[in-house]
Amino acid sequence: MRNNERADHKGAHRAAYERNRKRILITQRVCGICGKPVDRSIKSPNPLAPCIDHIIPISKGGHPSDIENLQLAHWTCNRQKSDKLFKNNEPKEKVILGNRNLPLSRDWTKYRSKL
Repeated sequence: MRNNERADHKGAHRAAYERNRKRILITQRVCGICGKPVDRSIKSPNPLAPCIDHIIPISKGGHPSDIENLQLAHWTCNRQKSDKLFKNNEPKEKVILGNRNLPLSRDWTKYRSKL
């Protein structure tokens, strides 16, 4: 394989990538990068045309055809992301609220009993 040919464009992963690409285009409606709706009727070269983004880029060790590593995106969002990794894809720590950290739900100083 030449250096500019990616595994999802040629070779063993091509068929799996195409199959998963079709599934994503049918089932997903929102850009995985910006969170806005994707109009799948728009065709390339429109910057808002739908495309498939590798969540973890192949150049950073992401799987070329695994559906868990693919998401729907706008063409322009995918171009701007390029081969960057976003922190929002990393697992977040759970925040556990103790009873002293609960937000104020009601101003009890103004409460008047109806008895």
